[in-house]
This record gives sequence, structure tokens and C-alpha cells, in this order.
Amino acid sequence: MPRVSAAFYAIAVFYLIVGMVAGLVMGAHEDFTLAPAHAHLNLLGWATTALYGTFYALTRETLSPGLAWANFVASAAGVLTMVPALALTLAGRPGFGPLIGIGGMLALIGLMIFAISVVRELVRKRA
Repeated sequence: MPRVSAAFYAIAVFYLIVGMVAGLVMGAHEDFTLAPAHAHLNLLGWATTALYGTFYALTRETLSPGLAWANFVASAAGVLTMVPALALTLAGRPGFGPLIGIGGMLALIGLMIFAISVVRELVRKRA
């Protein structure tokens, strides 16, 4: 497995642990105010990040390491910026909207880099 795939999986597992603990805490307190942040953490953090890692593992022979690592950095920074800012906003602390936007843009940039990787794989010459 390429190191970049392992990095995607490592951070995805971290996101999943935090997301599951957050879900358990919300359930135990019957307070689901932070449910949108929980959902973003699980979907962007765990599911999407793990899928990126899987793609790069499956294309290890033809992947562009530079693109893959750029995808990792942008995506990780996006989730790590957006989700806490969203949680703080949902908790009633104003002023974090710009960070939500910045994190969302970083996540989108990560997705666009991933799209380039997918297209590269789609159009590459096969033996």
C-alpha cells in the first residue's frame, strides 16, 4: 500500500473515532445540536477520506504522488478546519462562519485534485 493511502486511512480512523465518540456523547445527553458537525465529520472525514485512500491504493502503480499528497493535505486541512468551526457555530459561538467557508473550500480543492487523479487514471494508456 502506498504511504499516501496509509496516511488517508490513518486520518480517516482518527475522524471516525472522534465522530463515534461525539455521537455517543450526543446520544447519552440526548442533545443533538451538533449533529450536522457529526455528520460532516463522518462523511467527509471518515467515508470520503477512506475512499480517497482506497483509490490511491488501487492505482498505486500509476498514481501521481504529488497529486495524491496534495489531495491529502487539502482534504485533511479542510476537515480539520471546517468541522470544529461548524461545531462551535452550532454551539452558539458566533464568528466562525469564515472558517467554515475556508474549510469547505479546502475540502472542495481536495475533491478537485482527486477528480484530476481519477481522470488521469481514466485516460491513461493501458497495456
